[in-house]
Amino acid sequence: MRQRNAIIKWLTPGLGIKRWLLLLLLGITLLAIGFAQVIVSIYRTTDLPTLLSALTLRFLPMWVRLVLSALLGLGAIVTALYELNRSILAPFASPRRDSWLNLAYARSRRQRGLKVVAIGGGTGLPSVLRGLKAYTSHITAIVTVADDGGSSGKLRRELGILPPGDLRNNIAALANDEDLMAQLFQYRFADGGLEGHSFGNLFLSAMTALTGSMDQAVAETGRVLAIEGRVLPATLHNVTLVAEVQIAGESRRRRVVGESQIPEAGGQIEHVFLQPDYARAYPDAIRAILDADLVVIGPGSLFTSLLPTLLVNGIVEALRVSRAYIVYVCNVATQQGETDNFTVADHIVALEQHIGRNSFDAVVANNHYPSKNKGENTHYVRPASGHDPVNGEILQRYHIEWTDLTDEERPWRHDPAKLAQALLKVYEAVVHTPALPAQNDAVGVTEPVNPVDANPSQQ
Repeated sequence: MRQRNAIIKWLTPGLGIKRWLLLLLLGITLLAIGFAQVIVSIYRTTDLPTLLSALTLRFLPMWVRLVLSALLGLGAIVTALYELNRSILAPFASPRRDSWLNLAYARSRRQRGLKVVAIGGGTGLPSVLRGLKAYTSHITAIVTVADDGGSSGKLRRELGILPPGDLRNNIAALANDEDLMAQLFQYRFADGGLEGHSFGNLFLSAMTALTGSMDQAVAETGRVLAIEGRVLPATLHNVTLVAEVQIAGESRRRRVVGESQIPEAGGQIEHVFLQPDYARAYPDAIRAILDADLVVIGPGSLFTSLLPTLLVNGIVEALRVSRAYIVYVCNVATQQGETDNFTVADHIVALEQHIGRNSFDAVVANNHYPSKNKGENTHYVRPASGHDPVNGEILQRYHIEWTDLTDEERPWRHDPAKLAQALLKVYEAVVHTPALPAQNDAVGVTEPVNPVDANPSQQ
């Protein structure tokens, strides 16, 4: 079975291997023909000593000599190419324990994958990237830059740069999780003067000083980690997230300034907006949306990760005119101080209130609520009550894909592999374009635990 799959992969067009092997064999053949003509000329016109004549195998029939020459020549070529390939590629070998044919085949499939844009931030967006990077290399992450807490906020205030935390997390998500550099990028200092800072945040800050801008720093960092895809800031403007919060017992809404302060306000978030309101979207982000096949909004903190990205001038306008199929991924669990008691419909209503209707085509939502590993602070996002006419109308307005999206170890999070399968299933069902490779074609993905997951406020 494995040999049959290997043969099928060898015969698959687009690997970029067979054509060059044929060219190599053609070159060897032409060289051999020229060399053979010289040998034949000497063979026919020169009397060879008895021993040398015996070495030419004249005593054997012609067909035997031809077969022996072909077998010996082919064996020498295959052995030489194999050993040469091992010697040349050994320093660049993948840490994955997989054959180079499987790696080449998987990379070829990813190169022909969908053009995907993922929008958001926090710890939700990396789940999308980790899942989809097994199916396509054409991924663009458009990331919020409104964070003002933890390590990112401190670097933002002290160095006057865009907050690097969300950008760092998504760069790491597109890198090889097993690569030591990717793990180093997520390393967080536990004590000393650098306590709370991650190596990746400091790296991006230094790279910003060297290149002159955060967008260039992100691009260069992506090359260092050899990611397949792009990570882009939603805007290069220094934006601040502001919320109007209704506090229980107060007649007037309270205005809360700063992304990190909003969940701590202790009330119901009614409305959020960006200051300054003229912040324009990063041009490459707009181009990516317009050129995409599939756009994924979320998962992530509704008011403090998704909306700060969507509210940047130009993002929603690009979504409305894009030819892409646009899917909103609802969170698995509510977020304390932000979406307490929210249903799936409540999330959709909040999005529509801020960016209008018809900004996305479908919704992917979780319908599995495990108790194992749940913990007492996990409250799942449930479907809206069927008796509520407003919520019923919301749920009928969109195609909603209900499926199990939970991670077994951390059920309040999305499982990257499950999420990728659900997104591609929705796209394939509606657009009728094959997007999902065979089950054994995709590289397995997992979401490793890193220090950010333990305490997102340190980002």
